[in-house]
Amino acid sequence: MNYRAICLTISLLTAALPAAAIELCGELRQGEIIVGRVEDEADAVVFNGRTYPVTEDGYFIFALPRDQKENAVLTAEYPHKDKKRFTFRVASYPWDIQRINGIPQSKVTPDSSHEAEILREQKDVRRSLTVMQPGDYWREGFVLPVEGRISGEFGNQRIFNGTPKSPHSGTDIAAPAGTPVKAAGSGTVILNGKNYFYTGNMVIIDHGQGLQTIYAHLSRSAVKQGQKIKQGDIVGYVGATGRATGPHLHWGASLHNVRFRPHALLDINDKKCRQIAAGATTAE
Repeated sequence: MNYRAICLTISLLTAALPAAAIELCGELRQGEIIVGRVEDEADAVVFNGRTYPVTEDGYFIFALPRDQKENAVLTAEYPHKDKKRFTFRVASYPWDIQRINGIPQSKVTPDSSHEAEILREQKDVRRSLTVMQPGDYWREGFVLPVEGRISGEFGNQRIFNGTPKSPHSGTDIAAPAGTPVKAAGSGTVILNGKNYFYTGNMVIIDHGQGLQTIYAHLSRSAVKQGQKIKQGDIVGYVGATGRATGPHLHWGASLHNVRFRPHALLDINDKKCRQIAAGATTAE
């Protein structure tokens, strides 16, 4: 697969950039993934204190978190410690609030008997979502892992049995139990976890440059940890394991441990682009 050729499908990315400019492709809005490009040998870019690598041909990706502030600054780092600052404005998103009743109270406010189980899940997920492996499988693009009704949107806050919880970190897709779940993109399985307290059976795939996709509440997985995966391969089957009221897939996406709207991956090679000059401020 010629990744450089694939990236040429991204709108406007073939045009030359001025020396003191970058190109950002994607909606400058909370919860989105952004594809960027530089042409002047930057080693990395820094956003919100996180460092993102730049490919040899000048591409990088970063995510705008759910609660990203309006005024954003991205810094490109160069050899000999040179830096350039690029500022832009980020639009807010009207996140929804969902009230869900009928969850076993032990899953909402777990007692101390579940502490070890929850800590195991947190440790495994944190380790997986802080991986920064080489590779750029993400440039092949992504597909929807399963067809179905969207029963929970990314970023919406849920109130379980009257208890407010953290905003939803992924998208829930309702589908019949046993429905095959496809890998949204090519990569490597970095977690094949079983019987977690919240997420049940879960698979996490690494797509390179700190980007991972998450598949949770599976009835069972169909992959092994360390396995190479191609886009469309079956990774598991829809279930209702963990904290779930019915069969569905929790599909998540994380970039450098920043969760973002997974549906933003589906047009990663066809996003609207704009140039930003160093020191200038660009609005969406």
